[in-house]
Amino acid sequence: MKEMSAPEVVAIVSELGARGVAAGVGGGWGVDALLGSQTREHSDLDLWLPAEGLEPAFLGFRQLGIDRIQPWPGDRPWNFVLHDGGRLRADLHLYELRADGAVHYGSALDGVSFPAAALEGAGTVDGMSVRCEAAEWSVRWHTGYPPRVKDRHDVSLLCTRFGLALPDGFA
Repeated sequence: MKEMSAPEVVAIVSELGARGVAAGVGGGWGVDALLGSQTREHSDLDLWLPAEGLEPAFLGFRQLGIDRIQPWPGDRPWNFVLHDGGRLRADLHLYELRADGAVHYGSALDGVSFPAAALEGAGTVDGMSVRCEAAEWSVRWHTGYPPRVKDRHDVSLLCTRFGLALPDGFA
């Protein structure tokens, strides 16, 4: 599979922004956005999207040809992948902003809530300013499962740059 390029990330985030969708970059591209440069190859783009922005987001993705659902084990209505039939993949993470300002992710019965500040990081991709996961939350979300080589890479760089403690299992 061909890797996703920084200009393709910019095109996706720009298209969503033009449609009023406040997308936040997560995962590996979110790490690289926080660091201000691409440090490794990426096979997809993780995006945090407010659930109320799903319809205009779908229109934006369709405009870019990213309009097919790619079933993955563990897909849920609030987390699934869209693709273009080739190399472009967007891993969508839909959330709702609660009245108390917290973010709710997941089902009403077993979802999780976290501070909105977790999605208020600021970074750049290919010279464009993007909203992304905050560094400490990006590190947190890289834990809870056996770390892969790319997870060790990402977490190490974030901890070094932002003065964060390296989590257990990443030494």
